[in-house]
This record gives sequence, C-alpha cells and structure tokens, in this order.
Amino acid sequence: MSNHKYVHGYSPRESKRLKDQAETLVELLHHDTIYPPHSRVLEAGCGIGAQTVTLSQNNPQAEITSIDISETSLAIAKEKIETAGFNNVKFEQADIFNLRFEPQSFDHIFLCFVLEHLPNPDEALKILTQFLKPGGTLTAIEGDHGSTFFHPHSDCAMRAVQCLIDLQAQAGGNSLIGRELYPLLTAAGLKNVRVSPRMVYVDDSKPKWVEGFSRNTFSAMVEGVGEQVRTHNLMSEADWARGVADLYRTADGGGTFCYTFFKAVGTAEQSAIFPSLGNI
Repeated sequence: MSNHKYVHGYSPRESKRLKDQAETLVELLHHDTIYPPHSRVLEAGCGIGAQTVTLSQNNPQAEITSIDISETSLAIAKEKIETAGFNNVKFEQADIFNLRFEPQSFDHIFLCFVLEHLPNPDEALKILTQFLKPGGTLTAIEGDHGSTFFHPHSDCAMRAVQCLIDLQAQAGGNSLIGRELYPLLTAAGLKNVRVSPRMVYVDDSKPKWVEGFSRNTFSAMVEGVGEQVRTHNLMSEADWARGVADLYRTADGGGTFCYTFFKAVGTAEQSAIFPSLGNI
C-alpha cells in the first residue's frame, strides 16, 4: 500500500471536493452506520477525515481509531475532528498491510472509498478481518464509475469518465469495484454479507444534489484528472474540454445524472480462528 498512487492527488481542490462529497452523501451512505455504545471501531484509510466526522457524530459513545498512511492527510483529519468538537477519535499513521494491533481487537471495521485505490483489495480485507472480534462487522462502501449515466448524452463526456477509470486502473486501483464487494467480502471469510446499492439520481427538483453531487463531486472529480489525461494523450484537448463541459451541462436546467454506490456489511464468524499475519 505504501507505494500505491492516489489518482486524484492531494491538492486543496481535491480536499474541497472530498468535503463536498462527504457532506452531500451523509444521509444516503451513513444513516445506518450505527454501532453499540463503547464499541471499538477501526476506520481504515480515513484520508482527510471526510467520513470520520460523520462516523464520530453518529457514534458518540464508540471508541474510534482512524488510520491512514499519509501523515499530511491525518493532520487535516485531526483538525476536522477537533474543530467539530468530537473527542472519541484517536488517529494513527499506519499501513493497512502492516498493522500493529492485536488480533481480534476491534468490534467493527469501517472502510469508505479505500478499496478502489488498492492494487490488492482482497489481501487488504483478509488482513483487516483478522483484527475483528468474533461476531464483529466489517463495512465497506465504494462507488462504481461504470454505473454513470446522464442527460443530455455526450460521447465526449462518456470518454472523459472512461479516462478516469483507465487512469485509476493504471495506478493499480479499480473504480468499478462497487459491483465486486460481495465476492470480495465473502472471499475474505466474512459471513452473512449484505450489499445494498445506494443510487444517486439528480435533476432540477433536487438543487442540493445538483450542486453537491453532479457539479462539485462527480464532474469536479473527472475534471481533476485533466493533467494526467493530457500527459497520457488519452483524449485530444478539444474533446476533453468538450467532455468536461458536457458533464457540467448535466447540472444545468433540464439535465439529469445518475450514479450508484454500494455498501457491504459482513460478519466475522463467532468461532473465527484466524491465521497468523505471516501467512497472509
């Protein structure tokens, strides 16, 4: 994990996009992420804390440990939590593939938009599952860029989205991973895996979603990889500019936009006996 590349980068613009995304999707993705009081929760890959604030707010009596490999991201996440006035989160710099926790030391594990950036998400899940207490749960939330469709249709806009998919694949990730959560969690040994699609549909009657998702989350995310598209000659300058403009056009009058996230929850076996970390 220490050598993987985050395709979206770490710019202030990307931080703002993540903040807009998190605030817009709070109810859709997190209304049912509620843990019993005094639960020990591991948030793996917290990034800049975009989801940590919601996790902490929804579970004020839980003991949350949020980890990330980026020291810079952790500093931003810590500041977010302090600004929000929460005191139930402890931050640690750590690599998912080299964790120092005791086996079976957490009641629940939470990952949001993490697996899509890993070249070996199956291995990450197998490692993380070792830190779950028997009967504990692992929750994973991911998008799937292949679920994108919109009006007015634009071939250039569709190609621009495909550029993002291709760039993430080149970086070792998988932006189509939402559809794979069920087999990934079951292969990691989790039981009773349940996957629920969370569809975002946006039109003029939903101004909050038009601004928060169509414009500031998805279109901004695609536009943000423009330099990489040019570097790799994936589209001509003219077609790229047209594609990005057409994506933003879906947020104007008469436009519509649809995208699907997937939320998966699996349970560790009550009688789970995990292999040693050295066997992974």
